[in-house]
Amino acid sequence: MKITKVEVVKNKKPIPLPGEYKAAWFQPDGKPETSYGFGFYKIHTDEGITGYGPYAGGPDDYALQCLIGLDPFFIEKFWSAGMTGKDVYVNKCSYGGLDAALWDIIGKASGQPVYKLLGAYTDKVLVYAATSRLLSPEEHIEQVQHIMSVGFKAVKLRLHRPDYLDDLKVVEAVRKACPDDLIIVVDANQNHKSMEYKHWSRQTAKFMARELQNLNIYFFEEPLERHDYKGLAELSAEFDMYIAGGEHCMNIYEFKEHIERDTYDIFQPDVILGDIGITGTKKLATIAEYHKKILIPHVCGLGGFALNFASMLQVAASIPNCPMLEYPYDPPFLTVESQQFYLKDKFVVDKEGYVALPQKPGLGIEIDEEVIS
Repeated sequence: MKITKVEVVKNKKPIPLPGEYKAAWFQPDGKPETSYGFGFYKIHTDEGITGYGPYAGGPDDYALQCLIGLDPFFIEKFWSAGMTGKDVYVNKCSYGGLDAALWDIIGKASGQPVYKLLGAYTDKVLVYAATSRLLSPEEHIEQVQHIMSVGFKAVKLRLHRPDYLDDLKVVEAVRKACPDDLIIVVDANQNHKSMEYKHWSRQTAKFMARELQNLNIYFFEEPLERHDYKGLAELSAEFDMYIAGGEHCMNIYEFKEHIERDTYDIFQPDVILGDIGITGTKKLATIAEYHKKILIPHVCGLGGFALNFASMLQVAASIPNCPMLEYPYDPPFLTVESQQFYLKDKFVVDKEGYVALPQKPGLGIEIDEEVIS
């Protein structure tokens, strides 16, 4: 079997949102969004098997040079040629989605879901509802109560308000209003650039970590920018609450410094934000396990969610040190319908807070291209 063509499928016109949407990590900069778009890779083979993967720009000429004519089972050869961090990241797309599409082909050719080819650990994965906006304490309480009503047992709250004490008030209100067994995680998004936002000092991050630990927060994500190794290491050493991060690491080798300096307790690779893919996530999980670390993959939301989640769900089910997976969910903007409308079978959380692994070959999804316009 050989790869004959690499195609990118995109929506042809903007998809309207039900109002003005502004993500927390962009606050207070930028303008609200009123529509969104998406794309995905479609890799063709000479045996008629097609693989799908999440899209992140490209493919560039080098990726095509590596892929056209390649037997998709030679996935480690593609990894070695394009995803080992040897490039200089000049006008380069991520190859992570292409890696995922190769795994989709391999699974379909083998008649097995990817997680079984990787070495299955479980057939269902606990997910946490990742909210995305900055709301009032009262609005967040109502939001989280709805999230629990549809089955989620874990939720992520965002922090990025001008006054970090206002961030803390939201977490305190939600914790007080919700059952003790609700798992709450918190994302400070301190690794995002901003013209207007005053990023936290180490002292602020330590104050917030102390307060959040007292509120029984499961993990504290991105309390400092990812290259503040000393500050992150101090947080990890001082607090029992897990410190998490890494979604913006450009490849798995950027985690090396974090391992050596003992910064993050939880690694959060993303399938397409860097050259990670399914292959890289599995490699990093093994390294993390050796160093007694946890791996909880990051998953982007809205238009790209379906393929991002499908990819990371497969690899998460093959990882013993992966207790849960991110599931962006923030009605009325981030919903099952808005993020998965082109999937024939949707990823839906069950009453226990889990998403079951699809048993179809490959990534286990079927895309309805007729609804894409």
